[in-house]
Formats: sequence, structure tokens, C-alpha cells
Amino acid sequence: MAEIRIEKESPKWPWILLILAVVAVLIYVFAFNGTDDQTDERMQQDRNEETTGDFSDTSHAAANNSVVAVYVDYIKDDPDQMGLDHDFTNEALIRLEKATNAMADEIGYDIKKDMDEARTHAVKITKDPFETTHANSIRKSAEILAEVLQNIQERAFSGLANEANEVKNAATAIDPEVLTLDQKEDIKNFFRESADLLEKMNNNAYQMQNHVREQ
Repeated sequence: MAEIRIEKESPKWPWILLILAVVAVLIYVFAFNGTDDQTDERMQQDRNEETTGDFSDTSHAAANNSVVAVYVDYIKDDPDQMGLDHDFTNEALIRLEKATNAMADEIGYDIKKDMDEARTHAVKITKDPFETTHANSIRKSAEILAEVLQNIQERAFSGLANEANEVKNAATAIDPEVLTLDQKEDIKNFFRESADLLEKMNNNAYQMQNHVREQ
């Protein structure tokens, strides 16, 4: 009689568990790497926004201030209209006050009190064309504006110290004892130095951006 041999079949569940374990490991690895990639990407995006996003907004404001540009263009045109009525000087002072105030607004610097005082002196030079104290009024207004511009420079534009000093020197060069028409070039030089400083501030977005971020 032939012997019937029955082989006992090995259980399949260990293999199933092994396959499931491998699949679980693969899922974990891929999922973990994907999360890391997303985290790294997000961190890089945040860094990019910090270094470029804010800079774009601030540089747009700083480099395109139309009030500052109007004053700079007015002085660069150099109309040479300093007459007895002092219309040019008064107009230049008014435009300079507006430009200075606009730049102060860019950095959140309140200069209203200073501007009111400077404007008071500027108005005096148009009231009586034969008054001999006009140079004194111009000098006082110029000194106030020069001081404010230097304060703005120290707060937000450390690289423009020389230009700010030139503005102050130009203001003090105006002699209150000399008739305005006898020192036209000194007065116009003050306006030119102020325009040079403001123009550089207006185009110096990097320093402006750093100041805004530090606030």
C-alpha cells in the first residue's frame, strides 16, 4: 500500500506582517520627507519675505516720494529769480518745508512744531519788500530746516552724515546782517545742498528699509 505523505503548509501570516511592516516604513519615510521639504520651503519663503518683501514696499515709498521730487526739480531748474519781492526764496522755503515734512513722515518722525516755526519766518520775507531783516528770517528758517534734516539723517540715513553737515554749514553761511540780494549765491547754495541731501534720502531705500524694520 502506497504511503501517503501530507506536508504541513507553512503559515502565511508572518509574510503578511512583514509586507505590512515594509509598507508602513515606506509610508512613514515618504511622509516625513515630504513634511521636511514643506517645512524647509516655508522657512525659506519666510526668509525671502523678510529680506525682500518688506524692502520692496519701503523702497517704493522712499524712492518715489513726489513731494521730495518736486522740491528737488524746482531747485535743479535754478530759475534765478531772486528779486526784491523774494518770491523765489519764499517759494523755495515752502517747498523745502513740504519736502522735509514728507521725508519725516516716511520714518515716522513728528516735526510739526519745527515746521510751524520755520514757516512763520518764511512768511515774513514777503510782507515788506523793503524790510532789511529778510536775511535774518531766511537764516532762522534755514537753521530750523537744517536741524530737522540732520535729525532725519541721524535717525534713518547714517551714510549721509556729510551731506547733512553741508546743509547745516550752508544755513549758517547766510549772514543775517547782509541784504538778501547781496548774498543770493549763499542762499541758493543752502537750497541746493538741501535738495542734494533730500534726493539722496529719497533714493536711499536700503537704509530707510532697515530703519523701518528696527522700529
